[in-house]
Amino acid sequence: MTIDLRLSHLTPAQRRELETLVRADRAQTLWRPLPGPQRAAFESKATIIGYGGAAGGGKTDLAIGLALTQHQRVAIFRENGTELLGVVDRLAELLGSRDGFNGKDNIWRTLRRDGTAVQIELGSFPNPGDEEKYRGRPHDFLVFDEAQNMRESAVRFLLGWLRTTDQSQRCRAVLGFNPPSSIEGRWLLKFFAPWIDKSHPNPAKPGELRWFAVIAGKEVEVDGPDPFRHDNEFIMPQSRTFIPSRIADNPFLMATGYMSQLQSMPEPLRSQMLNGDFSAGIQDDQQQVIPTAWVELAQARWKRPDVLPPMTSMGVDVARGGRDQTIIARRHGTWWFDEPLVYAGSTTPDGPSIAGLVVAAMRDHAPIHVDVIGVGSSPYDFLVQTGLQCIPVNVAMKAPGFTTSGSVGFANLRSSLWWQMRELLDPTANNGIALPPAPALLADLTSATWKLVGGSIQVASRDDIIKRIGRSPDYASAYLLAMMHADKPARWRDDAWGEDREAAEHDPLLTFRAIREHGAREHDPRSYR
Repeated sequence: MTIDLRLSHLTPAQRRELETLVRADRAQTLWRPLPGPQRAAFESKATIIGYGGAAGGGKTDLAIGLALTQHQRVAIFRENGTELLGVVDRLAELLGSRDGFNGKDNIWRTLRRDGTAVQIELGSFPNPGDEEKYRGRPHDFLVFDEAQNMRESAVRFLLGWLRTTDQSQRCRAVLGFNPPSSIEGRWLLKFFAPWIDKSHPNPAKPGELRWFAVIAGKEVEVDGPDPFRHDNEFIMPQSRTFIPSRIADNPFLMATGYMSQLQSMPEPLRSQMLNGDFSAGIQDDQQQVIPTAWVELAQARWKRPDVLPPMTSMGVDVARGGRDQTIIARRHGTWWFDEPLVYAGSTTPDGPSIAGLVVAAMRDHAPIHVDVIGVGSSPYDFLVQTGLQCIPVNVAMKAPGFTTSGSVGFANLRSSLWWQMRELLDPTANNGIALPPAPALLADLTSATWKLVGGSIQVASRDDIIKRIGRSPDYASAYLLAMMHADKPARWRDDAWGEDREAAEHDPLLTFRAIREHGAREHDPRSYR
């Protein structure tokens, strides 16, 4: 047995006595949490517990200890199945053998010392949709080990089956994680914002319970655990906490020299793994279309004016079913964007319902841009019948124009729109663009990558982005559409358009290019050529 170096003052006889006491305790108690953060997490009353931050704080051991001593039906998840070997080895070490482990099904069945049957399922979901295979399989304990590598949509989906019919059995989930090193893991910073986000308006102390509820499709923090009604729905808030830990809290690892390994890591890994610094080292992909810092600057600039300028454009991204959402983005003035209007796909089942929402949001005769690929064609048809200026956008069409440098073109309109947003957000453009501080919009706008194909810029497809982040980038799509054009419908009906009117109606980028190149002045469509 390894003795903590902090006990090196003990005589050999005292060490032998201590080891005897520890072995006697192990004979009666299969697993016991370490004093400090691990014990605090073990004893926490929260339904969802975030634990970790730095490396070496005993995240996996906490999960295994809770599974073996406090629960009956358990699922322990890693992003990839090959990463579960360490969990299997630790279970075997604690239980003394691999008896009860079915390697084919990745299920371990054992008995607690009080005779309670325990079933531990080991699972993974490396690809979008893999989490569906666990649908309808309730567990009273869910573990998401190394959650910073997991998709938010998958974790939230699986949390939907945190339940039991045994009224004496408590339900809980543990998310063990280190600071994320990529954009995909940033959702954890929002999920545990009161404990992690230094700018949070109402910060929480480590281990403090907070309560959250989903109201009208949006998760919000509420005052306490008391149930309440909203729009005839009975809502039960769910408790959540976060408890930071680091290697200094783990005497077993402290005695192995692991701390010196962490101290020798290059930055930002050193700050992340040694200190649990959540602000260090989140790196953009080298081929990311829009740098994260650019979006954050535009969101920090956002402030609702006392009087809104006229609405100059709307963008409508129509839900494609499943967990997709219909998003309406609105632009006022030149480059001030309002907060998104968000509707669950289930509430916008057809063209008329979406058209009604768009009409209700309409102001100042602003042009409406609708993605007409797939289900978007139906609301477009209904909007056209209202006499509003509704512009169909097929992002697969050939794209006009070039980058600001004038040297590189685009593979399709979708690539051009993404690049136009990049150029708008570039701080050197100094155009004052302001985006609402919606975390989902930040995540979406930083999700796309690009490459050169045949000398043209090609931005990753919607399907490629879904594979990367586990959901559709609906927010980004709506705001790209709202960016496209700032003229009023009267200009489209004016005879001054002449022979260029048809071309302008089928080339929504024309007005955008004119604004970018000539400023927000009166436009003659014939000057765009």
